[in-house]
Amino acid sequence: MPELRVDAMIFDMDGVVIDSGDVYAKHWRMWGAEHGYDYDRDIAHVHPGRPPVETVRIVAPDLDAEAESVAFNDSLDAEDGDDAIAAMPGAGALLASLPPGRWTIATSAFRGVAVTWLEHVGLPVPPALVTVDDIENGKPAPDPYLRAAELLGVDPARCLVVEDAPAGVQAAKSAGATVLALRTTHGRGDLGLADYHTAGLHTVSATVDDGEIVVSWESAAD
Repeated sequence: MPELRVDAMIFDMDGVVIDSGDVYAKHWRMWGAEHGYDYDRDIAHVHPGRPPVETVRIVAPDLDAEAESVAFNDSLDAEDGDDAIAAMPGAGALLASLPPGRWTIATSAFRGVAVTWLEHVGLPVPPALVTVDDIENGKPAPDPYLRAAELLGVDPARCLVVEDAPAGVQAAKSAGATVLALRTTHGRGDLGLADYHTAGLHTVSATVDDGEIVVSWESAAD
């Protein structure tokens, strides 16, 4: 079982600690239908890991991306969360095992959605939470992970980032972090930049030894 010693861990949210894929697919399908885009052809391969504003810029460059992203956020109401999201297996136990102030979440979601969904599924909201509201450039730019490391007071090179989407893996690697990719939403071929691969958080454990976080996991089969 591989093992890594780091100073901090940074988690993506959707597809890593929260299973929200059905909610996003539903709302991007609705958005696509409204604007004349096919979800499977035009959107499905673009939106994972990216903030809505970046997805709109890529899929529909003629639209007002800022306005569309605000409207998309407004559509992600609490009723969807109540019915369709859940904590990923192993997420609660892993987060509870980590020392406070030594982990956080960096997500492409808006802050209101992130806080509401984390609270709904019973996961803690870290004080150093980084959302799309807190940075200038979203994933795949390194900004979210650079900001998260800054808030934790840790060198990005001493952070383990846990991601599930190609854009997020690229962001973390560009920030200088080590990346553990989860096979929850994408296969190895899409996550080739990651340093390590595992099936999900249920395979990951962490302890503290001599001031360092010791992380171990079961490697994913190719």
